[in-house]
Amino acid sequence: MPLVIVPIYAALLALLFVMLSLAVVRQRRSGRVAIGTAGDRELERRVRVHGNFAEYTPLALLLLAMAEFRGAPSLLLHGLCLLLLVGRLSHAWGVSHLDEDLRFRVAGMVATFAALVAAALTLLVQALVR
Repeated sequence: MPLVIVPIYAALLALLFVMLSLAVVRQRRSGRVAIGTAGDRELERRVRVHGNFAEYTPLALLLLAMAEFRGAPSLLLHGLCLLLLVGRLSHAWGVSHLDEDLRFRVAGMVATFAALVAAALTLLVQALVR
């Protein structure tokens, strides 16, 4: 069974990843910082937004792709993928600002964790039912 749903969201998340990467590059160039953050608080935030994305998104996409491959319902997949996308956007928005509004950061992590847990549980249920 070919993957149809998750690749769309993987592509959108990849574009977001590139945007986050470019934000780090721009801040590095403006502060002339090649390695580390050199105490630049804005660069530190951008690096962490990018790193957090890189830490959570691949595992979530892998779980979602496996769930789709194993025949998870389309509506469930769209819902979990959207939850992941909105969660990553919310987290990136919240953390990237020096005057951080914790609501965006927390909402982003809750959404990301919910997508991860729901995808993992979907796989476990699929394994037990078959």
